[in-house]
Amino acid sequence: MKKLRGLNEVVSEEEIAAFLSESYPDSDQEIEFESFLREYLNLQARVSAKEGGAGAGGGGGKTSFLKSSITTLLHNINQAEKSSYVAHINTYLRDDPFLKKYLPIDPAGNQLFDLIRDGVLLCKLINVAVPGTIDERAINKKRVLNPWQRNENHTLCLNSAKAIGCTVVNIGTQDLVEGRPHLVLGLISQIIKIQLLADLNLKKTPQLVELFDDSKDIDEVLSLSPEKMLLRWMNHHLKKAGYKKIVNNFSSDVKDGEAYAYLLKALAPEHSPETTLDTKDPEERAKLVLEQAEKLDCKRYLTPKDITEGSANLNLAFVAQIFQHRNGLTSDTKQVTLTQTATRDDVLLSREERAFRMWINSLGVESYVNNVFEDVRNGWVLLEVLDKVSPGSVNWKLATKPPIKLPFRKLENCNQVIKIGKQLKFSLVNLAGNDIVQGNKKLIVALLWQLMRFNILQLLNKLRFHSQGPQGKEITDADILNWANSKVKASGRTSRMESFKDKSLSNGLFFLELLSAVQPRVVNWKVVTKGETGLFSAHMHSVDHWTTLFPD
Repeated sequence: MKKLRGLNEVVSEEEIAAFLSESYPDSDQEIEFESFLREYLNLQARVSAKEGGAGAGGGGGKTSFLKSSITTLLHNINQAEKSSYVAHINTYLRDDPFLKKYLPIDPAGNQLFDLIRDGVLLCKLINVAVPGTIDERAINKKRVLNPWQRNENHTLCLNSAKAIGCTVVNIGTQDLVEGRPHLVLGLISQIIKIQLLADLNLKKTPQLVELFDDSKDIDEVLSLSPEKMLLRWMNHHLKKAGYKKIVNNFSSDVKDGEAYAYLLKALAPEHSPETTLDTKDPEERAKLVLEQAEKLDCKRYLTPKDITEGSANLNLAFVAQIFQHRNGLTSDTKQVTLTQTATRDDVLLSREERAFRMWINSLGVESYVNNVFEDVRNGWVLLEVLDKVSPGSVNWKLATKPPIKLPFRKLENCNQVIKIGKQLKFSLVNLAGNDIVQGNKKLIVALLWQLMRFNILQLLNKLRFHSQGPQGKEITDADILNWANSKVKASGRTSRMESFKDKSLSNGLFFLELLSAVQPRVVNWKVVTKGETGLFSAHMHSVDHWTTLFPD
């Protein structure tokens, strides 16, 4: 409580302790976050009443408290982060053919929020974070866009951001059109974070295996989130440098700058004089740390004050930059089996993994999936997905939330997944809960495919219900096939698909003709090829939702 800005300026630490002791005599008791929020609101009300008694009419205290809290917490931090994000955008997009005439952006004004309004900048930033996410031909890039084109860009942006792992639950296209600062900055911070942490996995940086003991379960290593992997990497080097503490976060644990001084001492001793460790003033130490990091070519996106105030987003970005420029890990990767040449099956499974990962993340489940085949093995993510596609089907009292140390708890989760799958009439003849725990990729793919298919058919049946009422018959695969062929035929074209396994679909032309039949303006036929090289002309990004394909 005492660390909350706005609160510590109004009430003393002793007063806070006295208030909390009424509800929690044991100060070492661990409480849930909801309880913490409830106590905060109660404390806020008490402080407001206290100040109100001394103010005219008793109303000034609450206003004073809220003004202090909101202004200090949102305005100052957002200004610092905004400057960092603007610097990042200026660096990575300054050579972009379309945006270079608008860059560099001035961090002091509102130019960033004005530039966001047409959606191009965010789409480009997403492609910087995860290259190839958006086909740039699907972005409307005229100098002046009409409302429809602007909405298309923002819908494309939000769908793509969701697919790469951003949380966009409270953000709509209108928020981006209006350039609402706190929502825009929140989305940009997530995109940049994904970019900075992109290499924090064993596939991109196999040397990370060095951080773990030989006895460590490799499955748990693979399932670590990038942020936790970064903390693990940082603590690995801090321990070698003689730092006695464990860094558990990128805010309070690094705000004195001491951990950074030890980290740079371990990674770049040639740029780390002993005076940095001997410095007593945290702000002076933070200043020296940033000067040393600049010698490693780390961009200065934060100030000494951002370090000492414990800005979590900016500190995480700073550590991620140090990792990118000098990770201090061995270059010998022969011991790492993950670098072995992939077979054709591996390549196919990799494509399927990406498709399922993007679909799961787009559902808005609480857990973010980094690697489908690893992250589903404890059963929790699959239960979250089932709860999304079939609300109420999961008995959460029988489920165990990660981290899960006991193997049988993982099996219990996976067994419930299989049980629900059978209730939904999935074909699970050769699939058992233990197959998921063991990470049998082909069987996991079979389950995920049926889950996705169930989800899509469920959506289509909802649309059919709204258009035809309860008497409308249930949609089947054959209905979808017939609908697609009739749409293309009605548009005057001759392409036809015989089944969803039709090899002629591989050149993408049928899908383009179907898209054009639904909405002619979404396909630019000038850039469509015959598809003889196997490259798919991906205009499908122009279609906002699956529902767009089924207007009637």
